[in-house]
Amino acid sequence: MPYSTSSRRAAALIPALAALLALSACSPAAETAPGSGAGELNVVTSTTQLADFAQQIGGDDISLTSLLAAGASAHHFDPSPRELVALSQADVLIVNGAELEGFIDSAIEASGFTGTLVTAADGIDLAEAKEITAEGEDEAATGTPGTDAHGTDAHGTDAESGHEHGAETHAEDSHEGHDHASEPHADEADDHAGHDHGDHAGHDHDHDHGDHGDQGDHADHDHDHGDVNPHLWTSPRYASLMAAEVARGLAAADPEHADDYRERAAAYEAQLAELDSWVAEQFERVPAEQRVLVSGHDSLRYYLHDYGISYAGAIMPSFEDNAEPSAAELDELTARIKERGVRAIFVESSMSPKLARTIAREAGVTVVDGEALYADSLGPADGAAATYVGATVHNTRVILEAWGADVSELPATLGAKS
Repeated sequence: MPYSTSSRRAAALIPALAALLALSACSPAAETAPGSGAGELNVVTSTTQLADFAQQIGGDDISLTSLLAAGASAHHFDPSPRELVALSQADVLIVNGAELEGFIDSAIEASGFTGTLVTAADGIDLAEAKEITAEGEDEAATGTPGTDAHGTDAHGTDAESGHEHGAETHAEDSHEGHDHASEPHADEADDHAGHDHGDHAGHDHDHDHGDHGDQGDHADHDHDHGDVNPHLWTSPRYASLMAAEVARGLAAADPEHADDYRERAAAYEAQLAELDSWVAEQFERVPAEQRVLVSGHDSLRYYLHDYGISYAGAIMPSFEDNAEPSAAELDELTARIKERGVRAIFVESSMSPKLARTIAREAGVTVVDGEALYADSLGPADGAAATYVGATVHNTRVILEAWGADVSELPATLGAKS
């Protein structure tokens, strides 16, 4: 198979990488993420969300580097020689999976990474995620909501009985049927987590990243990642399962500190469960007919599903934030906004707001871009959205305030992290 554009770019970086590797023998490979520990386990993550999961679970037992910086998007990312050096020296690489990181295979090849690869999406039932993805696409096309994680539709009624579900039901059922690292999976950490990828060429991937081509070249790039929307982390329920997978990976790579990883993972998963309950309670106060959202791209699929929020569509006709909508697609979206009573268009931090502003003017609705949503990336280190919990709280507040709804105070355990 011929090299894709991204593979050719990675190959072209190899001479520069070799020079940097020679220099790196006497200097740090790359800057570590803020708050990183100084432990012996050298961990590299692909996204900012995974970096936060790794930091919460790894603590001072790991040294952490995130390939993506705050504000960057994995949809159009090309690692620099310095980032490839960091990858070459990693003991563990944590990726999202679900075909998010189109650059990762060529980056591994160019860097010579021989450590343990941990795929956070392995902790999630991707068959369920595929169904949720399809429901969202169908709803955007037909206007008919699917059902949320608790069997309710996007209007807050039971799919079979038609009964409303309150906050207590959500809090009790939120994580039913999902395993966590501190529970049954904890004893499997050494067996189940990361697989050793010392011989990466021999590893059988679930998908071929090489076919994605240049993320910035629309002539070569297929905007459709596949059947599963890769923004799995936007659901705190899924984020908890991804964090559990990260914990298993760290425990397998560093058995000496396995108990510490599991203990931190249990505490973090409890915090994510509380976050899930808090977010659900906020949206349950909003009348069902007002819970209709349009975003820059289809980045919040699982968040919308879990909290019974209707999805009227996105500006970019893709899971990605660099796709190109046609004039017909924009006209259709404008019509849906008017038909479904959408109250605001929300722009993600990784996107330009210009097109959203144009559509908002045509549809006669508000565009929320001053307080962008953090979906593809967390916020800057000194901001409220610097952590996953903080970003999720921020997104929830921004959406609710645009809808004119009140937001209750955070529990102390969440406020301390946001």
